[in-house]
Amino acid sequence: MNSALEVCQTSRNLLLKVLENHSLEQLNKIPPGFSNNLIWNVAHCVAAHQSLVYKLSGLPTQVSEEFITKYKKGSKPEGDVSQAEVAEVKELLFKTLQQTKEDVANGVFVNYSEYTTSMGFTLRNIEDALNFNNFHEGTHLGIIMSIRKLV
Repeated sequence: MNSALEVCQTSRNLLLKVLENHSLEQLNKIPPGFSNNLIWNVAHCVAAHQSLVYKLSGLPTQVSEEFITKYKKGSKPEGDVSQAEVAEVKELLFKTLQQTKEDVANGVFVNYSEYTTSMGFTLRNIEDALNFNNFHEGTHLGIIMSIRKLV
């Protein structure tokens, strides 16, 4: 397996533990000094992955445009999510990653629209996207660890 995908698998396992080890109330709580909550950060990782890997490759995403919009960069929770929405995010953590593994193995990623992230990383191909996605998820895992202490 691609090493970037192995790192992502580990990241997703950690994100799943956050969802499983916190109550719905804790997942929805936005602590003072933060603009988002635990569930937003986890769902944002899924949405960002879909944009970075699929949209920039010119391929259809595995989540709805509504999901991507709800959890895109700069968005904020517009209310509490339900237990059903948490279950959907749990499922998407691994469903989307599994599809990406299959798509990488099958050579689906042929084109890529070069993109410079707000952090200054220029992504030129699928390998760059997968590697940056891991950096991005790691950043959000750090934010999650901070929020976790306050909920």
